Amino acid sequence: MSKKRALISVSDKSGLVDFAKFLEQNDYELISTGGTFKHLKEAGLNPIQIDEVTNFPEMLDGRVKTLHPMVHGGILALRDNEEHMKTVKEHGIELIDMVVVNLYPFFENAQKDISLEEKVEFIDIGGPSMLRSAAKGFFSVTVITDVQDYEKVQKEISENGDTLLETRKTLAGKVFNLTSAYDAAISKLLLEEEYPTYLNASYKKVADLRYGENPHQSAAYYVSTVENGAMKDFEQLGGKELSFNNLRDMDLCWKVVNEFKEEMACCAVKHSTPCGVAVGNTPSETYKKAFECDPVSIFGGIVGMNFTVDAETATALNETFLEIVMAPDFEEEALAILHKKKNLRIIKIKHPVADQQVWVKVDGGLLIQNADNDFSKDIKVVTKNQPTDEQTKALLFSQRVVKYVKSNAIVVSNGQQALGIGGGQVNRIWATQQAVERAKSKFDGELVLASDAFFPFRDVVDFCAQEGIKAIIQPGGSMRDQESIDAADEHNIPMLFTGMRHFFH
Repeated sequence: MSKKRALISVSDKSGLVDFAKFLEQNDYELISTGGTFKHLKEAGLNPIQIDEVTNFPEMLDGRVKTLHPMVHGGILALRDNEEHMKTVKEHGIELIDMVVVNLYPFFENAQKDISLEEKVEFIDIGGPSMLRSAAKGFFSVTVITDVQDYEKVQKEISENGDTLLETRKTLAGKVFNLTSAYDAAISKLLLEEEYPTYLNASYKKVADLRYGENPHQSAAYYVSTVENGAMKDFEQLGGKELSFNNLRDMDLCWKVVNEFKEEMACCAVKHSTPCGVAVGNTPSETYKKAFECDPVSIFGGIVGMNFTVDAETATALNETFLEIVMAPDFEEEALAILHKKKNLRIIKIKHPVADQQVWVKVDGGLLIQNADNDFSKDIKVVTKNQPTDEQTKALLFSQRVVKYVKSNAIVVSNGQQALGIGGGQVNRIWATQQAVERAKSKFDGELVLASDAFFPFRDVVDFCAQEGIKAIIQPGGSMRDQESIDAADEHNIPMLFTGMRHFFH
């Protein structure tokens, strides 16, 4: 039986020598290129160089070596097509039965702080071309892009003398899955358009999740190959595996505490909604304030902090059942304390928030917008009464929290703690009533209120006056703005307009 031929050109050489030895032992002739050829020769194997196949030397610093009819003709020729077989014979083209290629590490280098010219050198041309040719010819050709597939291919060849058609089809599908993501990453680097004509996504699966939002839904977690972000490379230091809902809540929680870059901040999240947000002067004080916002809802929730967790804070955290504790760092003693709860997921976050876009899936389409990363720089007092400095500070704190509460959203605070959070209501007065009632039930000092959108009627202002709210901040922009302003003046409540709403549906 004549030998089959395998073309091997890889950047990831893990497991390659053992696999190549197996192929040689099963009557495969090995064809190789550059560094892969050297690697196989040094391991005692007998590959032939690609230029012996093409009768043409590698050139242009290796940019041109496999882009040749002697290579692609041997891959693409249909074995059951007489004309194809006649043509390759006339031109002395030998068939290639297996292609083993993984690509230049563009994903890894696209994110590095190197020049565009350096990044471009990591764009693989010959590799994707060979892979696509081999994938198109999967009826006869086995194509491997993933070192994890070596074992499966070996097993089938050992048992059947060749790979199975269904396996070759699956491996071909993996090729186009890889090359489409690879091309998407390159497109993003070069095009730099916020909303290109075609939406290309380049994400890599890092985990199959136990289930999705509910136990009957399957789920997986993917991370971007071209963008950095806090949820991409966090480090889990303890506890059970993360779930779909955990990851969503972690993302929201970290975004909230990142709003407070100059202060210690802590956020508690339950069901993708902040249930406690506070700033403080020490780690333990900051967590205690966030806990006090809603001691009931925090049970079974997650807590995020933008500071290093110390032993005192860890001890306080362990007094409540929590799913997750996340922070940029943990003292050793704090970790030892938290590890006493075996199921508690302890997450070390390495990077600040980096999201530039928000994607929302709808049936048959995607809605894409740039992320809501801004706050108004043109805040105006629209009432006769001017707020005090303390009231202004408290209003700005409340506004940073309200941005992450589901619309309609209202946050009532004392400037240190979000004491009343009302969100997800179809009526703004209902959200206001909820937030004020919750805040007053746990605090009898001066309170201020923030709204994510304008007041369509004066009812919110009237209710705030009735309940003792001392200052209000809202975007403005309603046709009835003057009614709200007049109501605030009647009640001697200072009110600020930001000119910028923060819907979060």
